[in-house]
Amino acid sequence: MKLSIGISPCPNDTFIFDAMLHGKIDTEGLSFDVRLEDVETLNRLAITGVLDITKVSYGALPRLFPHYRVLDAGGALGKGVGPLFISKKFSDLSQLNPETTSIVLPGSYTTAHLLFHLAHPAFKHKIFLPFDQIEEAVLKGDVDAGVIIHENRFTYQEKGLNKLEDLGDTWEQNTGFPIPLGGIIAKRHFDTSLLKKINRVIVKSLSYAFQHKEQLPSFVLEHAQTMQPEVMQQHIDLYVNEYSLGLGSNGRAAVWKLLELSSSLHPVPQNSNFEVFVD
Repeated sequence: MKLSIGISPCPNDTFIFDAMLHGKIDTEGLSFDVRLEDVETLNRLAITGVLDITKVSYGALPRLFPHYRVLDAGGALGKGVGPLFISKKFSDLSQLNPETTSIVLPGSYTTAHLLFHLAHPAFKHKIFLPFDQIEEAVLKGDVDAGVIIHENRFTYQEKGLNKLEDLGDTWEQNTGFPIPLGGIIAKRHFDTSLLKKINRVIVKSLSYAFQHKEQLPSFVLEHAQTMQPEVMQQHIDLYVNEYSLGLGSNGRAAVWKLLELSSSLHPVPQNSNFEVFVD
């Protein structure tokens, strides 16, 4: 059975999914047609239900329940993994004016946007760009500040940018939960046995990756060409952890908390009563 799957080209995703996409493990009769896109593109594809399986921002989930359920494995969730609020122009949050300060973010449906909105709901001037263009926009002065994710959190200081706030720390202090950044969802109409099989295969793929971690696969290297190897490894070490193997009760509770708070930015459609997770 062939299934379409969407993941980002970031090292955490290519590391997790390499083995199942390239015949390194037993996929239990499943094969995959992979599509590589940035996470905001994947969010928007998921809203239309195009892909069978896809990585998405947890912040986008309320819009996705008509088409999808959340799998336990393959996601990015943890402590100390949150987006960073940075600026070249300013060095302290107190210098920002919510009425006039322009902020660039990595997509309206991203968890980064949701975490920023929860921390700073009064800011009005928001611009959305692909995540890999945000640092440059801030450096050039096109915007006053920005929210960075992924590998940019390892390089912003050497480029002369100031950290105004770790939005992940703010989330953790306010909720006590790990930060649910992005997860894997699969088509709601699939029967439970297929959904569980997909989840098992993801777990096997990540377990294989952990067992062969000493040498990053070519799938990771070819899609992270602009990164130094040590930054790729930092990226994987930060975003791939025990929650990537399975959310567990604490991970699910964190996702539920994010869903509860997300209605302030993306209201849940009325009369919606969908099962969220695959048990």
